[in-house]
Amino acid sequence: MSSAPRPTAAQLAWQRTGLGVFFHFGLNTFAGLEWSDGTLDPAIFDPQHLDADQWVATAAAAGAGYVVLTAKHHDGFCLWPTATTSYSVASSPWRDGQGDVVREVEQACRRHGIGFGVYLSPWDRNASCYSDPARYDDFYTAQLEELCTRYGELFEIWFDGAGSQGRTYDWERIAALVHRTQPQAMVFNMGRPTIRWVGNEDGLASDPVEYVVSRTKLDNYTSQSVDFAESYYLPPECDVSIRRGWFFQPEQEPKSLEHLLAIHYRSIGLGAGLLLNLPPNRDGLLPDEDVARVREWRDELDRRFAEPFPAVLRPSPDGTSVTVDLGRTVTLDHLELVEDLAAGQQIFDHEVRIGDQVVARGGTVGVRRLHVLEPLTVRELVVTVRDTDGRPLPSALAAVTAFRTGHCELPQVPDGYRAPTAVPE
Repeated sequence: MSSAPRPTAAQLAWQRTGLGVFFHFGLNTFAGLEWSDGTLDPAIFDPQHLDADQWVATAAAAGAGYVVLTAKHHDGFCLWPTATTSYSVASSPWRDGQGDVVREVEQACRRHGIGFGVYLSPWDRNASCYSDPARYDDFYTAQLEELCTRYGELFEIWFDGAGSQGRTYDWERIAALVHRTQPQAMVFNMGRPTIRWVGNEDGLASDPVEYVVSRTKLDNYTSQSVDFAESYYLPPECDVSIRRGWFFQPEQEPKSLEHLLAIHYRSIGLGAGLLLNLPPNRDGLLPDEDVARVREWRDELDRRFAEPFPAVLRPSPDGTSVTVDLGRTVTLDHLELVEDLAAGQQIFDHEVRIGDQVVARGGTVGVRRLHVLEPLTVRELVVTVRDTDGRPLPSALAAVTAFRTGHCELPQVPDGYRAPTAVPE
């Protein structure tokens, strides 16, 4: 196990952050589209009441540690005044052509003390040079360099594989630019990634959540994947929108509280990251109903996990298990397990017992693993964790915390959404 890929300090910090917020905003917002073809008139972009502080304050209140803004989606429209193309906010009536959405969101993030990230689509349906790979690589790296050098430290850089099937970009050049200008940023899924896509747009991971992989799925629309020459430490990020679509559509509604709770348990609760999309509307504001639902979600999570029962861990003399001592007899219905990831991911099987009774079991633990239990009144539990060869590895278990939430059933994903078959017990 000592030779397994290990996380960098930046990767561990990203994993421990847990929650980020996506902002999909652009010409599509005003046209009522998810994808547009690069021919929409910039004149329609005019969010009269755009308030980036409202966006970021909502993200911060939700508990997010960072945001990611769609600086350029597949249509090629840029939310900053770029020197590379006129297809940008500089050609719109918003702020009399002097506005910069990227700047406003970045500054709001600094005020609220959370990380700022950008999404820059490799696929560009407006750029006339897209059909010439060499010219487009120059074009694209110029855009990326603007974003990497004008807006301070970036927490995450998001590369979307959609639309790029069969297309080759100069990823070595792109990765070198990121390494030179934003070496601490997490890079999503393409080029020289440090985090990867979970493989669906429902916000759902499944057990096992593996942090070391040699392949990552490219997009949600084909079976294409990226294969690496070796295995890398690439923890997954689950992305999902609070509405059915990614861009604001007035006829759509936010997901229910139960649905958002189900997403939390099946992403963050399984040891993955979660990137929740909150799409601003045509006024440039997050809709009131979305803000209210996010606050309701955060309030419920805070209520459930407000009173932790931390435990002392005692490895058994024979090195096969860990006794979890809560210090007093408590009634619990949730357990959170945390793995020591300094040496890489090592736990691939675990179970929790009271005496001879197994009360929870699963595969990976990772940065955090939630189990939902029938109420138990106990002082001690026994946890066994094993590596890929089935050998006990008690030293890999870093912490166990119990909670009494008042809920002993796992929240359910509604019909019509794909739910992995393996979920927390």
